Amino acid sequence: MSDTRKEKKQKITLQKEELELLDKSELIKKILLLEENNKQLKAMLNRVNENPKNISTVYTSQKPFNFLKCNKRHILLKFYYLGWDYNGFVVQESTNDTIEQHLFAALTKSCCIESRETSNYHRCGRTDKGVSSFSQVISLDIRSNLKPEDQHKLEAELPYCKILNRLLPSNIRCIAWCPVPSNFSARFNCKFRTYKYFFPRGKLNIDTMDKAVKYIIGEHDFRNICKMDVANGVINYKRRVIDAKVSLSRKNIRNVPGYDICELIITSQAFLWHQIRCLMGLLLLIGQGKEEPQVMLELLDIANCPRKPQYNLAHELPLNLWYCEYETKEWYIDKEELINTLKVLQNDWTFNTIKSVMIENMLSDLENSMDHKDLSFQNDALLIGVQSKIYQPLMKRVTCESLENKIKHYKNKKKRKEMSD
Repeated sequence: MSDTRKEKKQKITLQKEELELLDKSELIKKILLLEENNKQLKAMLNRVNENPKNISTVYTSQKPFNFLKCNKRHILLKFYYLGWDYNGFVVQESTNDTIEQHLFAALTKSCCIESRETSNYHRCGRTDKGVSSFSQVISLDIRSNLKPEDQHKLEAELPYCKILNRLLPSNIRCIAWCPVPSNFSARFNCKFRTYKYFFPRGKLNIDTMDKAVKYIIGEHDFRNICKMDVANGVINYKRRVIDAKVSLSRKNIRNVPGYDICELIITSQAFLWHQIRCLMGLLLLIGQGKEEPQVMLELLDIANCPRKPQYNLAHELPLNLWYCEYETKEWYIDKEELINTLKVLQNDWTFNTIKSVMIENMLSDLENSMDHKDLSFQNDALLIGVQSKIYQPLMKRVTCESLENKIKHYKNKKKRKEMSD
């Protein structure tokens, strides 16, 4: 069997193993995504068939940019993006609509880099579909208009933020850059990462949620508070949480507590796949009074709870990669470009706040017409998936496969695959 055929067979086997681990709701989402991708591909083929000239671009006649004549430098670039309309940060084979795809399209079109492969690229975090960031950081080698001995003159350098923002969608903005040594990595040199999860108070008990989240501070095995990623080789689920708290972020102007905005703030050097959304799913159950705060300790006790109980993930939209910390402090900000970015954000704020106020006025009018005043359902939408009408306590639920069994399962699959090859 040729290497190419082996690789294809291995890839198909891996995909099958990954699919076997998904629950029904996740499989449905994947099927819907594939159907949407098929529609997009058919539409693209129809456009090409109607006008074959669309295959070429206006740039094919231009002379290629000669990067051999350019100076380069290694920098950090800081971005914010509103991830609600994107399929995550990382480039994927199944879709082009990711943050990373737009970044590299802008970087290559502006001739800031020749290609991703030659750019010495690292990213700080891998945010999932729908998740936003106010402080995503990447490191890469980029074109410079200064000689190496003059590269300390930051104000004389290419206006990287301005160049990229002219080519990026309006909800992805480059806000600062920072010179760093050539071996500096946005991923491996990040000291810690902070995420925020915003949510309405509704009928939640914020104090009990904060008490519960305090139990996860320190080093723990979080296999029961994440989605185990054994298929990608992750077998160590110990992580150290530096700080975590649940608190009020902003009071409602009508002084209606249910519409207060609260937040989970959590800081760690590194996070596991879906760790924060799993954590938030548990905190919502605790805030609703369905579980005691001490259930967090039970889930962290791997000896007595080796298998994760099945529970719902929290919605991805309120999650935000808030801040990434590095030892370097020399961030260069183009003030003129920052003003343009503020204008874009203020426009977003204006229209979204108007929509929010209009909805709140409608809610206020409807709620005042009701005799029963306990009408806080704001948090119901934050838990994804079907919820049972009769609540089943976490520690009495059906459990997922243990980590040890998953590892054994993949080893056996690998052996069978090697024998068949």
